[in-house]
Amino acid sequence: EQRHGGGVVRVTRLERTLVDVLHAPASAGGWEEIWRSLEMVEFFDLDAVISYTLRLGSALTTARVGFFLEQHREALMVEDAHLDRLRQHRPRQPRYLDADRKPGTLVASWNLIVPADVLGRTWAEVS
Repeated sequence: EQRHGGGVVRVTRLERTLVDVLHAPASAGGWEEIWRSLEMVEFFDLDAVISYTLRLGSALTTARVGFFLEQHREALMVEDAHLDRLRQHRPRQPRYLDADRKPGTLVASWNLIVPADVLGRTWAEVS
């Protein structure tokens, strides 16, 4: 908590924010906004990301976080060991990335059905 303008504001670390927006994407502006915002971050403490993800106990969130980290493997220096820790807790059956159940491609390593626009990052470019 931080004091601001005569009140108290709750703040969070980037690692928790990453997990929270993937846990509740509807409250974060949708997949394009999430992807674009998180891609602006150059470093995450991956052990903290994994620890918080697993603490939530949600297989779907674990798959979403794992999928995001795998998609940004090089930029975020994600190692196989990081992904393996998450894969152990992925859903047993395929789940939709999106609550709207948009059709997509099954990413078997995460048991996650990912819409084409997210998988290919094909949303319109911002001018």
